[in-house]
Amino acid sequence: MSGKGIFITGTDTDVGKSVVASVLARFLHERGINVGVMKPVTSGCLEENGRLISADAELLAFGAGLACVDADMAPYLLRLPIAPSEAASFEGMEIDFQVIGAAFERLAARHDFVIVEGAGGLMVPLTSDLLVADLVDYLRLPLTVVARPGLGTVNHTLLTCFAARRLGLNLCGVVINNYPERPDIAEKSAPRLIDALAGAPLLAVFPHIEGSDLRMVVAGLAAKLSGEPATEAMLRGIGAL
Repeated sequence: MSGKGIFITGTDTDVGKSVVASVLARFLHERGINVGVMKPVTSGCLEENGRLISADAELLAFGAGLACVDADMAPYLLRLPIAPSEAASFEGMEIDFQVIGAAFERLAARHDFVIVEGAGGLMVPLTSDLLVADLVDYLRLPLTVVARPGLGTVNHTLLTCFAARRLGLNLCGVVINNYPERPDIAEKSAPRLIDALAGAPLLAVFPHIEGSDLRMVVAGLAAKLSGEPATEAMLRGIGAL
């Protein structure tokens, strides 16, 4: 692929990839960068007025300041909240990397930087024999890993980073998301251990923001972190500045 961008993966599902990706998009949009977003495969889509909706893609578009989600931003919309390969099979389809690649190229042609959010973690199956990690390699994008802060995250994060390096992926670093205001002993040690042992830099620690409305969470995080030297370093670390 010829476009400039970043691929966001997680150590697991529900670690906040969409929030982190949307905040990154908002940072770039606020800096006047023409940023595009993409959620290539969404399983567990909502249905509104007979149309499937990717809530993740909608959140990414919000962060990027885009009015709506088009087909290139979310090429595969699947109903069942299970592994994409299985969700696609239930609907009689197969996910095609060439379709995703062509959509990415069109986005890259009209944006300066494209943030792509994966599904779950690197080992999530997208087809009968291809994983999210294979899509990262196919798109030739550098990788950022989003991790949770609590007990077990050191193991999950190190395993994800180890797999990425062994697969030859370009690993930019790790973002810990949803870090509590009063961390317990495991949460206190996790950032230091991940930074020391993951073989990739700890790019940022995003604090917990109260609220169930993810758009408000994104806005709150962006306001809290915007302008900090660590934020500028993170954006440089992912190749966006």
